[in-house]
Amino acid sequence: MEAKRILTAGEPMGLFIAQEEAKLEKVKHFSTSVAGAEFNVAVGLTRLGHTAGYLTKVGDDPFGRQIINCMNENGIDTSLTQIDPDHRTGFMLKSKTSQGDPDIYYYRKGSASSTISPEDVRDVDLTQWDAIHLSGILPATSETALATTYHLMAAAKKAGIPIFFDPNLRPQLWPSKEKMVEEINKMAAQADYVLPGENEGLTLCGRKDPLGIGSFYLGLGAKTVIVKTGADGAETFTKDGSFHTPAYPPKEIVDTVGAGDGFAAGVISAVLEGLPLEEAVRRGSAIGTIQIMHVSDNEGLPTREQLAKFMAENKQKNC
Repeated sequence: MEAKRILTAGEPMGLFIAQEEAKLEKVKHFSTSVAGAEFNVAVGLTRLGHTAGYLTKVGDDPFGRQIINCMNENGIDTSLTQIDPDHRTGFMLKSKTSQGDPDIYYYRKGSASSTISPEDVRDVDLTQWDAIHLSGILPATSETALATTYHLMAAAKKAGIPIFFDPNLRPQLWPSKEKMVEEINKMAAQADYVLPGENEGLTLCGRKDPLGIGSFYLGLGAKTVIVKTGADGAETFTKDGSFHTPAYPPKEIVDTVGAGDGFAAGVISAVLEGLPLEEAVRRGSAIGTIQIMHVSDNEGLPTREQLAKFMAENKQKNC
């Protein structure tokens, strides 16, 4: 396998994970880790043997240093990671739950990453990368971050590399739902691969059914739309047709956070390796399931050997 180079851009954060099930204000003990959707994707890609770069800014503070250390430990390329001495690194709290999604609380307003601007990325040479992965999170953090995302998309098109885009809706970060929907859909229209969830589709295009979501984004200009449907797997749409990919049922659900990021890492890696799209989505489905059986946002993301073992020993739903 020829290793590929994938650039991500986003906001990494310090993460406090509750150690007991309780309301966040009642929790007495937390463990620490690193969070961030694009960070998770970068970890997933490096564990599969590819090179992932992280374009971002962190503060000159304990969280920022923890994030840099964690990126180095995971082999993530930090050459486009800037340290901002004037702004702090964002962080978040995550509850522990055995039922549904955990509670999340952010401390990220005015963070170092939110100050990123087109000026910061003007000299970035995207011809040195094989693909770029973006999401709707970084552009939600500020107007300059939004402009930077559009700049990177335009640069990727000029460089001739594919754009993978995950909406990753964070309504609390946008000034309004209307602004969020408008900008996310404009960005999705620029992407080659769009990876929305079915619930995101309801917000973004007024449809929850995969066919409606797929048709909407193909109509906007996306080349491939992969709609994540949770326990049912995923539905993929291109101009040539569509197909269903069953999910891998988990032995237990420990933490749902990071599943979509694992899915993205699986799809991106397989597409760039030249595998058929059906195999790419199957890999994404497998990694998403592996991740939800682990507690942190990226702890479960597998190596190539661990992934192969899981896929050999487990069957997809109804297969």
